[in-house]
Amino acid sequence: MSKLSTQSILIMFVAMSMIPAGDTAGKLLSWGLGAHPIYVSWSRFFIGALMVLPFIPKGTWALLKDIRVWGRALLMATGLSCIQMALSLEPIADVFAAFFIGPLVSYVLATIFLREAITWQRTALIILGFIGVLIVVRPGSDAGVGLLWAVAAGTCYGAFLTASRWIAHLGTPIGLTFTQLFISALVLAPIGAMNIPTLTGEIMWLTTLSALFSMLGNLLLLYAYKTAPATRLAPLVYFQLLAAVILGWVFFDTWPAMVTWVGLLIVMGAGITSARLRA
Repeated sequence: MSKLSTQSILIMFVAMSMIPAGDTAGKLLSWGLGAHPIYVSWSRFFIGALMVLPFIPKGTWALLKDIRVWGRALLMATGLSCIQMALSLEPIADVFAAFFIGPLVSYVLATIFLREAITWQRTALIILGFIGVLIVVRPGSDAGVGLLWAVAAGTCYGAFLTASRWIAHLGTPIGLTFTQLFISALVLAPIGAMNIPTLTGEIMWLTTLSALFSMLGNLLLLYAYKTAPATRLAPLVYFQLLAAVILGWVFFDTWPAMVTWVGLLIVMGAGITSARLRA
């Protein structure tokens, strides 16, 4: 099998840049304006569902009868809630570095449950990427509890990535994106609605941007999973790290510490190298 197509890589690059942009807007809401992290997650799903609703194809509502669709959406709802908790407590680059236990989880689950092909080279690189995550999180050190939230988010997201490949045949990317947003908004509604802040112009603008970028990023992710196996696409999720570092510097004037840079470089290097390998 040849390397991933340029189209697949480009789609993943754009998608993985949009998702940190949505999380940056979410961090500005929770860290800067005092909005509750669960409100940020719920509003993202709710507004995203409204944005997608006019474009859903025939048969989308029927997808809600499939328990697998609900399981995938619950993974996303849990993961996004965890990462919003993490972002309210820690620098965005550190959060995304810890979050990248996700590709390891996705890689393992895809090989076990989807029977996708693996190679020892890519396995070694995924493990190397996980070592980079451990360097950032530094278990047993004075790392904040926010990084534990980030690891939990990454674990959910890794399972979500594999689930996306598992159910990709059930419907169109737009239809599956809507079910993911609708179910997550429904599940988080009781807590999210109770924590709606005073809706100033700034809060409404950032809430909309957070939902828009997240929705577009995950929609493109589904298109990418239509073109290539999960084991090949999982390393490209590391593109989020570069966007997270840049956005953290621009909006929060935070720059990763030296030890964090070491972990970041290991994670990005392993991910990019794995993406370039031939099967």
